[in-house]
Amino acid sequence: MPANGRFSPVTGRYVTIDLEDPDLGGEYKVFFLENGEGRPLVCQHTAGCHNHQWRGLLEDPDITRSHRVIAYDLPRHGKSDPPNDREWWKEEYRLTADFFTKFVVALCDALELEDPIFMGSSFGGNVALQLAWRYPDRFGAVIPVEAADYSPGFFLDWWQHPHANAAQVCASGTWDLMAPQSPDQERWKTWFYYTQGSEAFRGDLSFYSVDHDLRDKLEEIDGERCPVIMMTGTYDYLTTPEMTAATAARIKGAEFIEMQDIGHFPMSENYPVFKGYLEQALQRIEERIGATVSGQR
Repeated sequence: MPANGRFSPVTGRYVTIDLEDPDLGGEYKVFFLENGEGRPLVCQHTAGCHNHQWRGLLEDPDITRSHRVIAYDLPRHGKSDPPNDREWWKEEYRLTADFFTKFVVALCDALELEDPIFMGSSFGGNVALQLAWRYPDRFGAVIPVEAADYSPGFFLDWWQHPHANAAQVCASGTWDLMAPQSPDQERWKTWFYYTQGSEAFRGDLSFYSVDHDLRDKLEEIDGERCPVIMMTGTYDYLTTPEMTAATAARIKGAEFIEMQDIGHFPMSENYPVFKGYLEQALQRIEERIGATVSGQR
């Protein structure tokens, strides 16, 4: 009997991570998708969303031929639960730079990743900068997408206002952040992803707009020790290309790529356009740290 399905090469798994920290610690069951082989490329989704955003990249044979692409759901997002060993429902969720960076390092350690490249978008781009500052020797390079040293003004109560449909409010806030050239099918998918993550969105923005502030730390980031390739789309008005360029200019050895005709969610709103710029970034990283298929420098 002929098969009717077309199977993706992407596989999904859970890994349990223990964060041994008196303030941040806990047991986290984390879901991640992966495909490919070679140097690990670890991908963080945007605030209030999940790893669906990276499916175009995960299924791209041109990238996965030389990179093991891993896209995870941050705890409280997608298929990753809140902590297993704490009464988390009695706490107000506010993501911090300390937790975020320690979690990413713990995930990379649990997966035994050697010199991974870390790429995140929006608040994921901001945490990429934090990782380059806090843990430069743990990563082969970082690619902050739609990121800057400081992104104030978006930690707002009305994201979860009882008089509003929080899912619709959070999702609709993404619409004009995408380029009009991006295909309607992909823009509506990005909108749909955001209808599913409204509970975590406000807490994520506490990191994005409050706790993340590297304005007086940029000179401490060494982009030669841990290469930093920043990319921002021309239709992003939250983190404009000018903001990203100004951030990159203050980081030793950092580079900036301006992405034309794309917005704040480049990997999901128009992956073919994003891919061209990502290939540029990966090529620059290869030239600086060397490309291998084993993940070793």
